[in-house]
Amino acid sequence: MALLSVIRRWALRDQLSIREIARRTGLSRNTIRKYLRSGTVEPAFRVPERPSKLDPYAEKLSAWLKTEAGKSRKGRRTLKQIHADLVALGYEGSYGRVAAFAREWKSDRQREEQSAGRGTFVPLVFQPGEAFQFDWSEDWATVAGENTKLQVAHIKLSHSRAFLLRAYLLQTHEMLFDAHRHAFRVFGGVPRRGIYDNMKTAVDRVGSGKARQVNARFLAMTSHYVFEPEFCNPAAGWEKGQVEKNVQDARHLILQLMPDFPDLAALNAWLEQRCIEQWERTPHGTLPGTVAEVWHAEKTALMPTPPAFDGFVEQSKRVSPTCLISFERNRYSVPASFANRPVSLRIYPDRLMVAAEGQIVCEHPRMIQRSHKLPPRTIYDWRHYLAVIQRKPGALRNGAPFAELPEAFRVLRHHLLKHPGGDREMVEILALVLQHDEEAVLCAVELALEAGVPTKTHVLNLLHRLIDERPTGTPEVAPPTGLALLEEPKANVERYDGLRGPKPGVRHAS
Repeated sequence: MALLSVIRRWALRDQLSIREIARRTGLSRNTIRKYLRSGTVEPAFRVPERPSKLDPYAEKLSAWLKTEAGKSRKGRRTLKQIHADLVALGYEGSYGRVAAFAREWKSDRQREEQSAGRGTFVPLVFQPGEAFQFDWSEDWATVAGENTKLQVAHIKLSHSRAFLLRAYLLQTHEMLFDAHRHAFRVFGGVPRRGIYDNMKTAVDRVGSGKARQVNARFLAMTSHYVFEPEFCNPAAGWEKGQVEKNVQDARHLILQLMPDFPDLAALNAWLEQRCIEQWERTPHGTLPGTVAEVWHAEKTALMPTPPAFDGFVEQSKRVSPTCLISFERNRYSVPASFANRPVSLRIYPDRLMVAAEGQIVCEHPRMIQRSHKLPPRTIYDWRHYLAVIQRKPGALRNGAPFAELPEAFRVLRHHLLKHPGGDREMVEILALVLQHDEEAVLCAVELALEAGVPTKTHVLNLLHRLIDERPTGTPEVAPPTGLALLEEPKANVERYDGLRGPKPGVRHAS
């Protein structure tokens, strides 16, 4: 480089002859003429291509390096181990050549990830009320004293960038429907489009291009709220980049700052409040004002929210002879009249409803147990078994459903079962809840226990008085002053002696 600069300066500035320059530099005159005619400022040297002993194994080595890069740091093979494996395949070269190939491969991979591998994108602009984006994330929180794994739904308006977080224990259909219901309630309306990835609760099968076989229940939800679902290409999260970034931002701004909560409802109320507070303090970035200010302007472009979608998932179940159905490792009781019959189970995020013959026959709070180390639970409703114990009153003593009776019923059962026939009397008292209000029956039982007369007859008497709104106790009556006694009566039994025998002037009725 320095020599070429000197040659150009002598020839072009000092006007020296080629013979003189050749004499000074020791180069041939043809070489100097070639440099000057080409106008080369920076010499280029070609590295001749030489065959390497590693060339036949280059493709295999690249595949191994790619596989090892996907493993954890502790699970990767070292380059010495890879060199030994190549030697076993017949490679005769040195370890240094393998190490140089690995360094070059890693450098090319890093360069690709930082440039072309990251792709080229076009900035997107959304009109008010045009679209929202949806995604799930996994996070942890302390709920009821336990470190609980949460499935957090993220819903974000594409124009105003207002967002809502909603936490659940599962990523199932009923949770997805509930998240949309609360999001549209908080946003104050429904946009025209929803942008999703190809989650299993929405897409049954991914076809070529944009072809999707959408889940029927998910499609019913979109039809109810009147918006068009749009699905990203597989492994193309940047197509809903706003909500993808919201997952990262919300984790640092909200989720990592969560306190302890008694239940999931309290957690979701806290999340909703925190999201609205973030709207107020977060600048929009593209439009003037905060996210809350842009959202207020966007609300007029949203479709009014229709009534909430009845977002349940329905399953067919058969009731066991013990009047139970199974769901998610737990069992729930059903009225005895439906034993050994098929019923329909409607699954909601927080409750289960059993339908049969076109009517709802019972309802239970939903128990979700994530840990398989815990034993399955059985949730009874003792009222479901009243028809059975009316035929089998002996089952009242050790029946599992009746271990959860109200306190007054348990005390009364303890008294009645001491006597013969007490089990049948107790069954008849419990059966009163089928015709009368349960609170009234409980009140009658408590009054009977307070009076010290725990019998069926007394309970029935008190119950009828409560129903007829009559006083259950004996009122204190103050006698009128005209009936006050002037003379204290005496206990004189001599007058009864006349009844023992005839006396003159005394007549008795025959």
